[in-house]
Amino acid sequence: MAAQKINEGLEHLAKAEKYLKTGFLKWKPDYDSAASEYGKAAVAFKNAKQFEQAKDACLKEAVAHENNRALFHAAKAYEQAGMMLKEMQKLPEAVQLIEKASMMYLENGTPDTAAMALERAGKLIENVDPEKAVQLYQQTANVFENEERLRQAVELLGKASRLLVRGRRFDEAALSIQKEKNIYKEIENYPTCYKKTIAQVLVHLHRNDYVAAERCVRESYSIPGFNGSEDCAALEQLLEGYDQQDQDQVAEVCNSPLFKYMDNDYAKLGLSLVVPGGGVKKKAAAPPQAKPEGPAAPAAEDEEDEYAGGLC
Repeated sequence: MAAQKINEGLEHLAKAEKYLKTGFLKWKPDYDSAASEYGKAAVAFKNAKQFEQAKDACLKEAVAHENNRALFHAAKAYEQAGMMLKEMQKLPEAVQLIEKASMMYLENGTPDTAAMALERAGKLIENVDPEKAVQLYQQTANVFENEERLRQAVELLGKASRLLVRGRRFDEAALSIQKEKNIYKEIENYPTCYKKTIAQVLVHLHRNDYVAAERCVRESYSIPGFNGSEDCAALEQLLEGYDQQDQDQVAEVCNSPLFKYMDNDYAKLGLSLVVPGGGVKKKAAAPPQAKPEGPAAPAAEDEEDEYAGGLC
Protein backbone atom coordinates (compact mmCIF):
# COMPACT_ATOMS: atom_id res chain seq x y z
CA MET A 1 0.00 0.00 0.00
CA ALA A 2 2.77 2.46 0.99
CA ALA A 3 4.82 1.62 -2.11
CA GLN A 4 1.76 2.20 -4.30
CA LYS A 5 1.17 5.63 -2.73
CA ILE A 6 4.85 6.56 -3.14
CA ASN A 7 4.70 5.67 -6.85
CA GLU A 8 1.50 7.69 -7.16
CA GLY A 9 3.24 10.68 -5.56
CA LEU A 10 6.22 10.37 -7.91
CA GLU A 11 3.88 10.30 -10.93
CA HIS A 12 2.22 13.53 -9.78
CA LEU A 13 5.64 15.15 -9.32
CA ALA A 14 6.63 14.19 -12.86
CA LYS A 15 3.38 15.68 -14.22
CA ALA A 16 3.99 18.89 -12.27
CA GLU A 17 7.48 19.24 -13.73
CA LYS A 18 6.04 18.87 -17.24
CA TYR A 19 3.54 21.68 -16.58
CA LEU A 20 6.42 23.96 -15.57
CA LYS A 21 8.45 23.32 -18.72
CA THR A 22 8.38 25.87 -21.51
CA GLY A 23 9.15 25.37 -25.19
CA PHE A 24 8.79 26.80 -28.67
CA LEU A 25 4.97 26.68 -28.52
CA LYS A 26 4.63 27.14 -24.74
CA TRP A 27 6.21 30.35 -23.52
CA LYS A 28 4.80 30.45 -19.99
CA PRO A 29 4.79 27.73 -17.30
CA ASP A 30 1.36 26.44 -16.24
CA TYR A 31 1.71 27.23 -12.53
CA ASP A 32 -1.91 26.45 -11.69
CA SER A 33 -1.79 22.88 -13.05
CA ALA A 34 1.67 22.31 -11.56
CA ALA A 35 0.44 23.43 -8.11
CA SER A 36 -2.48 21.02 -8.38
CA GLU A 37 -0.16 18.10 -9.18
CA TYR A 38 2.24 19.02 -6.34
CA GLY A 39 -0.74 19.07 -3.99
CA LYS A 40 -1.81 15.58 -5.10
CA ALA A 41 1.76 14.34 -4.70
CA ALA A 42 1.86 15.73 -1.13
CA VAL A 43 -1.34 13.88 -0.22
CA ALA A 44 0.00 10.61 -1.67
CA PHE A 45 3.30 10.92 0.23
CA LYS A 46 1.47 11.82 3.42
CA ASN A 47 -0.72 8.71 3.14
CA ALA A 48 2.46 6.66 2.70
CA LYS A 49 3.84 8.39 5.83
CA GLN A 50 6.72 9.79 3.79
CA PHE A 51 6.53 13.15 5.56
CA GLU A 52 9.82 14.55 4.23
CA GLN A 53 8.70 14.04 0.63
CA ALA A 54 5.23 15.35 1.46
CA LYS A 55 6.76 18.50 2.97
CA ASP A 56 8.91 19.08 -0.13
CA ALA A 57 5.87 18.65 -2.39
CA CYS A 58 3.91 21.17 -0.29
CA LEU A 59 6.73 23.71 -0.56
CA LYS A 60 6.84 23.28 -4.34
CA GLU A 61 3.06 23.70 -4.44
CA ALA A 62 3.38 26.92 -2.40
CA VAL A 63 5.99 28.37 -4.78
CA ALA A 64 3.82 27.53 -7.80
CA HIS A 65 0.85 29.30 -6.22
CA GLU A 66 3.04 32.31 -5.40
CA ASN A 67 4.22 32.51 -9.00
CA ASN A 68 0.55 32.40 -9.97
CA ARG A 69 -0.17 35.23 -7.44
CA ALA A 70 -2.61 33.00 -5.55
CA LEU A 71 -1.51 34.07 -2.05
CA PHE A 72 -4.25 32.31 -0.09
CA HIS A 73 -3.50 28.92 -1.69
CA ALA A 74 0.25 29.50 -1.28
CA ALA A 75 -0.29 30.17 2.43
CA LYS A 76 -2.37 26.98 2.76
CA ALA A 77 0.47 24.98 1.16
CA TYR A 78 3.07 26.52 3.52
CA GLU A 79 0.83 25.67 6.45
CA GLN A 80 0.52 22.08 5.23
CA ALA A 81 4.31 21.88 4.90
CA GLY A 82 4.50 23.03 8.53
CA MET A 83 2.14 20.24 9.58
CA MET A 84 4.39 17.69 7.83
CA LEU A 85 7.32 19.02 9.87
CA LYS A 86 5.18 18.62 12.98
CA GLU A 87 4.72 14.93 12.11
CA MET A 88 8.53 14.71 11.93
CA GLN A 89 8.76 16.36 15.39
CA LYS A 90 10.60 19.37 13.91
CA LEU A 91 8.46 21.84 15.81
CA PRO A 92 10.53 25.08 15.57
CA GLU A 93 10.77 24.66 11.78
CA ALA A 94 7.05 23.85 11.61
CA VAL A 95 6.21 27.04 13.50
CA GLN A 96 8.41 29.08 11.15
CA LEU A 97 6.44 27.92 8.11
CA ILE A 98 3.07 28.43 9.81
CA GLU A 99 4.13 31.99 10.75
CA LYS A 100 5.06 32.59 7.11
CA ALA A 101 1.63 31.30 6.09
CA SER A 102 -0.10 33.63 8.56
CA MET A 103 1.72 36.66 7.15
CA MET A 104 0.53 35.68 3.66
CA TYR A 105 -3.05 35.29 4.93
CA LEU A 106 -2.85 38.84 6.30
CA GLU A 107 -1.44 40.10 3.02
CA ASN A 108 -4.29 38.36 1.23
CA GLY A 109 -6.86 40.11 3.46
CA THR A 110 -7.96 37.05 5.47
CA PRO A 111 -6.99 37.98 9.06
CA ASP A 112 -9.25 35.34 10.68
CA THR A 113 -7.36 32.55 8.92
CA ALA A 114 -4.06 34.23 9.88
CA ALA A 115 -5.08 34.33 13.54
CA MET A 116 -6.15 30.67 13.54
CA ALA A 117 -2.81 29.67 11.99
CA LEU A 118 -0.85 31.63 14.63
CA GLU A 119 -2.88 30.09 17.44
CA ARG A 120 -2.25 26.63 15.99
CA ALA A 121 1.49 27.39 15.93
CA GLY A 122 1.34 28.52 19.56
CA LYS A 123 -0.27 25.25 20.63
CA LEU A 124 2.37 23.27 18.74
CA ILE A 125 5.33 24.97 20.43
CA GLU A 126 3.84 25.64 23.89
CA ASN A 127 5.49 22.71 25.68
CA VAL A 128 8.81 23.04 23.84
CA ASP A 129 9.33 26.81 23.77
CA PRO A 130 6.83 28.64 26.03
CA GLU A 131 8.48 32.00 25.28
CA LYS A 132 7.79 31.59 21.57
CA ALA A 133 4.24 30.45 22.34
CA VAL A 134 3.63 33.64 24.36
CA GLN A 135 4.80 35.72 21.40
CA LEU A 136 2.50 33.81 19.01
CA TYR A 137 -0.53 34.14 21.30
CA GLN A 138 0.11 37.88 21.68
CA GLN A 139 0.40 38.24 17.88
CA THR A 140 -2.90 36.37 17.49
CA ALA A 141 -4.55 38.63 20.05
CA ASN A 142 -3.32 41.70 18.14
CA VAL A 143 -4.82 40.38 14.89
CA PHE A 144 -8.19 39.79 16.58
CA GLU A 145 -8.04 43.17 18.32
CA ASN A 146 -7.39 44.95 15.02
CA GLU A 147 -10.48 43.22 13.68
CA GLU A 148 -12.42 44.38 16.79
CA ARG A 149 -13.02 40.78 17.83
CA LEU A 150 -12.27 41.51 21.46
CA ARG A 151 -13.59 38.27 22.97
CA GLN A 152 -11.23 36.19 20.84
CA ALA A 153 -8.39 38.65 21.53
CA VAL A 154 -8.78 38.46 25.30
CA GLU A 155 -8.93 34.66 25.24
CA LEU A 156 -5.52 34.55 23.56
CA LEU A 157 -4.11 37.15 25.96
CA GLY A 158 -5.27 34.90 28.79
CA LYS A 159 -3.24 32.02 27.37
CA ALA A 160 -0.18 34.27 27.15
CA SER A 161 -0.67 35.51 30.74
CA ARG A 162 -0.90 31.97 32.13
CA LEU A 163 2.28 30.92 30.31
CA LEU A 164 4.10 33.98 31.67
CA VAL A 165 2.99 33.10 35.20
CA ARG A 166 4.04 29.48 34.69
CA GLY A 167 7.48 30.72 33.62
CA ARG A 168 7.57 33.08 36.64
CA ARG A 169 7.96 36.09 34.34
CA PHE A 170 5.87 38.13 36.75
CA ASP A 171 6.63 41.64 35.45
CA GLU A 172 5.38 40.71 31.97
CA ALA A 173 2.48 38.73 33.43
CA ALA A 174 1.28 41.77 35.40
CA LEU A 175 1.15 43.86 32.21
CA SER A 176 -0.57 41.09 30.25
CA ILE A 177 -3.27 40.60 32.92
CA GLN A 178 -3.87 44.36 33.02
CA LYS A 179 -4.48 44.31 29.27
CA GLU A 180 -6.95 41.43 29.71
CA LYS A 181 -8.72 43.35 32.46
CA ASN A 182 -9.01 46.48 30.29
CA ILE A 183 -10.66 44.47 27.49
CA TYR A 184 -13.07 42.71 29.87
CA LYS A 185 -14.00 46.13 31.23
CA GLU A 186 -14.55 47.42 27.68
CA ILE A 187 -16.91 44.54 26.83
CA GLU A 188 -18.59 45.00 30.25
CA ASN A 189 -17.77 41.54 31.58
CA TYR A 190 -17.34 42.85 35.11
CA PRO A 191 -17.29 39.56 37.11
CA THR A 192 -14.27 38.42 35.06
CA CYS A 193 -12.61 41.78 35.86
CA TYR A 194 -12.88 40.84 39.55
CA LYS A 195 -11.12 37.52 38.87
CA LYS A 196 -8.39 39.30 36.91
CA THR A 197 -7.88 41.64 39.88
CA ILE A 198 -7.28 38.59 42.10
CA ALA A 199 -4.77 37.26 39.55
CA GLN A 200 -3.05 40.67 39.42
CA VAL A 201 -2.77 40.90 43.20
CA LEU A 202 -1.26 37.40 43.46
CA VAL A 203 1.28 38.23 40.75
CA HIS A 204 2.25 41.54 42.41
CA LEU A 205 2.64 39.88 45.81
CA HIS A 206 4.92 37.27 44.24
CA ARG A 207 6.90 40.25 42.88
CA ASN A 208 7.07 41.46 46.50
CA ASP A 209 5.29 44.62 45.42
CA TYR A 210 2.60 45.21 48.05
CA VAL A 211 2.05 48.80 46.87
CA ALA A 212 1.15 47.68 43.32
CA ALA A 213 -1.15 44.97 44.69
CA GLU A 214 -2.97 47.47 46.90
CA ARG A 215 -3.24 49.93 44.00
CA CYS A 216 -4.87 47.22 41.83
CA VAL A 217 -7.60 46.73 44.43
CA ARG A 218 -8.05 50.47 44.93
CA GLU A 219 -8.40 51.07 41.17
CA SER A 220 -10.89 48.22 40.88
CA TYR A 221 -13.36 50.03 43.16
CA SER A 222 -14.39 51.94 40.02
CA ILE A 223 -15.55 48.67 38.35
CA PRO A 224 -19.33 48.32 38.80
CA GLY A 225 -20.18 45.82 41.55
CA PHE A 226 -16.61 45.19 42.71
CA ASN A 227 -16.94 47.07 45.99
CA GLY A 228 -19.03 44.79 48.19
CA SER A 229 -18.32 41.63 46.16
CA GLU A 230 -16.82 38.52 47.78
CA ASP A 231 -13.76 39.03 45.57
CA CYS A 232 -13.21 42.49 47.04
CA ALA A 233 -13.68 41.29 50.63
CA ALA A 234 -11.26 38.37 50.10
CA LEU A 235 -8.62 40.64 48.56
CA GLU A 236 -8.87 43.15 51.41
CA GLN A 237 -8.45 40.28 53.88
CA LEU A 238 -5.49 38.93 51.90
CA LEU A 239 -3.73 42.30 51.79
CA GLU A 240 -4.35 42.86 55.49
CA GLY A 241 -2.86 39.45 56.33
CA TYR A 242 0.12 40.05 54.04
CA ASP A 243 0.77 43.49 55.53
CA GLN A 244 0.50 42.13 59.09
CA GLN A 245 2.78 39.19 58.13
CA ASP A 246 0.01 36.85 59.22
CA GLN A 247 0.67 33.64 57.25
CA ASP A 248 -2.39 31.92 58.74
CA GLN A 249 -4.75 34.62 57.48
CA VAL A 250 -3.11 34.63 54.02
CA ALA A 251 -3.31 30.81 53.81
CA GLU A 252 -6.97 30.86 54.87
CA VAL A 253 -7.86 33.29 52.04
CA CYS A 254 -5.76 31.46 49.44
CA ASN A 255 -7.30 28.11 50.39
CA SER A 256 -10.85 29.43 50.03
CA PRO A 257 -12.89 28.10 47.07
CA LEU A 258 -12.74 31.57 45.45
CA PHE A 259 -8.98 31.20 45.02
CA LYS A 260 -8.63 27.41 44.73
CA TYR A 261 -10.99 27.16 41.76
CA MET A 262 -9.27 29.84 39.67
CA ASP A 263 -7.16 28.82 36.66
CA ASN A 264 -4.60 26.32 37.88
CA ASP A 265 -1.61 28.64 37.42
CA TYR A 266 -3.18 31.34 39.63
CA ALA A 267 -4.42 28.84 42.22
CA LYS A 268 -0.82 27.62 42.56
CA LEU A 269 0.36 31.21 43.09
CA GLY A 270 -2.08 31.53 45.96
CA LEU A 271 -1.05 28.25 47.60
CA SER A 272 2.65 29.12 47.38
CA LEU A 273 2.30 32.70 48.65
CA VAL A 274 4.51 33.40 51.70
CA VAL A 275 4.34 36.64 53.64
CA PRO A 276 7.52 38.71 54.27
CA GLY A 277 9.47 37.70 57.35
CA GLY A 278 8.56 34.03 57.02
CA GLY A 279 5.10 34.34 58.51
CA VAL A 280 5.97 35.80 61.92
CA LYS A 281 3.20 38.15 62.95
CA LYS A 282 4.00 41.74 63.83
CA LYS A 283 4.03 41.99 67.63
CA ALA A 284 0.99 43.64 69.11
CA ALA A 285 1.33 45.86 72.21
CA ALA A 286 1.75 43.67 75.31
CA PRO A 287 -1.37 43.65 77.55
CA PRO A 288 -0.95 45.00 81.13
CA GLN A 289 0.04 42.24 83.54
CA ALA A 290 -2.48 41.22 86.14
CA LYS A 291 -1.53 41.47 89.81
CA PRO A 292 -0.13 38.17 91.10
CA GLU A 293 -2.52 36.15 93.20
CA GLY A 294 -2.21 33.39 95.79
CA PRO A 295 1.09 32.31 97.31
CA ALA A 296 3.11 34.56 94.99
CA ALA A 297 1.60 37.73 96.53
CA PRO A 298 3.27 37.53 99.94
CA ALA A 299 6.66 37.10 98.27
CA ALA A 300 6.22 40.51 96.61
CA GLU A 301 5.20 42.02 99.95
CA ASP A 302 8.30 40.54 101.64
CA GLU A 303 10.42 42.14 98.92
CA GLU A 304 8.96 45.55 99.73
CA ASP A 305 9.30 44.98 103.48
CA GLU A 306 13.01 44.21 103.10
CA TYR A 307 13.71 47.87 102.25
CA ALA A 308 10.82 49.35 104.24
CA GLY A 309 13.15 50.85 106.86
CA GLY A 310 15.54 52.33 104.31
CA LEU A 311 19.00 51.19 103.25
CA CYS A 312 20.82 52.14 106.47
